[in-house]
Amino acid sequence: MKKLIVVLGVAGSSLSAVFVRVADAPPMVLVLYRVGFAAAFLLPVLVLRCRAEIRGVPPKYFICAAISGMFLSFHFTAYFQSLSYTSIASSVALVDTEVFFIALATFLLFREKLGTKHWAAILVTFSGTVVIALADAGSGNNVLLGDFLALTGACFLSVYTMLGVFCRKKMSTTVYTFTVYFSAALTLLLILCVQHVKITQYPRVNVLSGIGLAVFCTLLGHSLFSWVLKYEKPAYVSASKMLEPVFATGLGIAFFREFPSAYVAAGGALVVLGIVCYTLLNSEARPADSPDG
Repeated sequence: MKKLIVVLGVAGSSLSAVFVRVADAPPMVLVLYRVGFAAAFLLPVLVLRCRAEIRGVPPKYFICAAISGMFLSFHFTAYFQSLSYTSIASSVALVDTEVFFIALATFLLFREKLGTKHWAAILVTFSGTVVIALADAGSGNNVLLGDFLALTGACFLSVYTMLGVFCRKKMSTTVYTFTVYFSAALTLLLILCVQHVKITQYPRVNVLSGIGLAVFCTLLGHSLFSWVLKYEKPAYVSASKMLEPVFATGLGIAFFREFPSAYVAAGGALVVLGIVCYTLLNSEARPADSPDG
């Protein structure tokens, strides 16, 4: 049953591209709506159930969670912006290469050795990104900019994930995700105020899209993945998330008649294959001290 919940969570998070495409507010404003509504929806649960836990969590974990939220806001902004320039298929496939930025960081910072099979999986994924980039190159510079933004979003997401692994040792899902979403919303609010960008007075579809992003893609996506790690191995959760490019591409075809080219489809398939293989090679057990909530 919990495995099915993960798949349903991936399906919900795949809707993000649809919500972004139907909205017309600036990407940072839409991200603010997403994380702001998510934090607001979690606040009653936090107040009613988590006050004792909050008092017992060391401050350094809240600081790390706040920094994690900043990078999550950067990730969403880069990803949403990429959808303005490139296809849903290209954007989602490239933004899901997060695991390889984590691998690169652990290799460079912690000297963690990678086996031959790991490097082979990385090579397959890199080949897929090259195929996507070459396929998009003929569509103009703006499309390549979209691909670059998607990869940048993956880089930001990897920092968010690595900080999250540390925070979840002492923080439940509810406390961690609320801190992350609140920090992300505050970060975006400050940036938008400095840039004198209005955050209201947009058509109603933008607010509705923000609520949809908060409910389906955040609370039933990011938060659900954090929760299910108590019961399933990280490898299964990460591998399941690679269904997102498939779901998102299907939604792009259904809602926008956006058919990926044969080369983009082939490149996306290579990216998914490489990430799934790499993830299965890292099927390590979940840390025992990760709290639920």
